[in-house]
Amino acid sequence: MSDERGRLKISELAEEAGVPVATVRHYLREGLLPEGEKTSRNMAYYPPELVERIRLIKQLQEERFMPLRVIGELLDREDGDPDRLRAELEASDRVYEIAIGEQGEPVGAAELAARSGVPAEVIAALEEVDVIGPGEGGYSDADARIVEAIGRFRAGGYDESIGFTVHDAARFLEPLEQLAGRELTMLADKLVGRHEPERVVELYEAGVDPLRSLIAAMHDRAVIREIERRRPRTDPGADATAAGPGTER
Repeated sequence: MSDERGRLKISELAEEAGVPVATVRHYLREGLLPEGEKTSRNMAYYPPELVERIRLIKQLQEERFMPLRVIGELLDREDGDPDRLRAELEASDRVYEIAIGEQGEPVGAAELAARSGVPAEVIAALEEVDVIGPGEGGYSDADARIVEAIGRFRAGGYDESIGFTVHDAARFLEPLEQLAGRELTMLADKLVGRHEPERVVELYEAGVDPLRSLIAAMHDRAVIREIERRRPRTDPGADATAAGPGTER
């Protein structure tokens, strides 16, 4: 039973939190819980506030599949306040929902082929190189837009006859994944945990479209710079310099 200050033995802590004693001991070893106050060699008491912390750790493990290392970092950032951490995670969820946007009904392979004009075997090849990938029930809106864009390429003459294959699309995967990570880092990681949850969502909603416009404009500029780099240059004064002074032309 608890002591006169309301502190709990490890068995009571585990019972209140709804987990085995072994789980509490594991969290202690991993540094997710503070050490109890020892009253003897084999007895320690813990503050009752840890009950909610243990429940939260277990919830994050089971529902979000978070590693204990990540959970520990989150708890440290929020000074171990379970309510604030839950609010932060809810804000993160909302941010990610905004980023994903409204999703329509999944599309089957046959419908996608008919809609885009892309042969079924090409759609299958795009899936093999991980450019698209069906989820439960079919292909997502993003997958459909990718295939439709491939369809427009093919309609313009970009197909296997000139060597244009799904592997050309796959070349963009790595840089785009890096870009997506940086986009979320810029908008989400700089906001979540630094502002109140409601403000996080407000700021993210305000930043999504400008950031995508910024990225598109920077991409256009990068293309222009690359074209300028590749274009052969001629120095207007090169001929005169080569001819030398007084040389008859």
